[in-house]
Amino acid sequence: MRLGGPEPRGWDAYDGEAQPRMGFFTDTSLCIGCKACEVACKEWNELPEDELGFTGQSYDNTGRLSASTWRHVAFVEERKPVLEDGAEGLRWLMASDVCKHCTTAPCLDVCPTGALFRTEFGTVVVQQDVCNGCGMCVPACPFGVIERREDIGVAGKCTLCYDRLRDGLEPACAKACPTDSIQFGPLDDLRAHAGRRLDEVIEAGEEDARLYLHDPDDGLDGGGAFFLLLDEPEVYGLPPDPVAPTHRLGVIWGAVGAAAVSIAVGVAAAVGSARSSR
Repeated sequence: MRLGGPEPRGWDAYDGEAQPRMGFFTDTSLCIGCKACEVACKEWNELPEDELGFTGQSYDNTGRLSASTWRHVAFVEERKPVLEDGAEGLRWLMASDVCKHCTTAPCLDVCPTGALFRTEFGTVVVQQDVCNGCGMCVPACPFGVIERREDIGVAGKCTLCYDRLRDGLEPACAKACPTDSIQFGPLDDLRAHAGRRLDEVIEAGEEDARLYLHDPDDGLDGGGAFFLLLDEPEVYGLPPDPVAPTHRLGVIWGAVGAAAVSIAVGVAAAVGSARSSR
């Protein structure tokens, strides 16, 4: 069953060899903040340790996604009215963040070397042996996911364990998650399941629950990794209405081309008029 929306850019290059599009559904209502996914990701991908330490602002000691942290569990402390008299209480929100493997992936669009490519599973991967470290992909990502590793001079981000997918295995983070907060599978199946899960969570009393990047009609045409959140995206440090900077690139270049033609025609007409008046 397809739930609509465009196919990922670059996927058509595989023609009949394309596999079902795979992805992540991260249900934050099930996350317990254990960070098993972070550890499993680092171990499998042989990523270096980050400088750990407490910031004084959170119990989270890894801070954020980076070129060497491809899964990050955020600890969000939220003060909300929780009692009948309106008194505030502290609520913990846990959320394991990751690259969104966007349908319209701006990092892929701007890469000048082809180091970023769309796999047969519809995911987006960096070929580090092709990356020249230019960093153009870094500002292109509306989520701040991809970064340049200074120690080796190339970009790094989640690959959705491309090497494991090719061997029929699930990604390391999903395999390690003890609560099934991180769910992996064919994207259409995950989207259908997420809709049912959202209804369950709202019925259980979480009226602010919502799906994020689930909709294939949003500014990025949906994500290959999407989330069930218990509050607004901004609470989790996510942009509320993410739009790819390259989303209208074709329209922009078309307008530039049309303007160039108009200028050329105008210059030619002016030159012709000047010559005829001599």
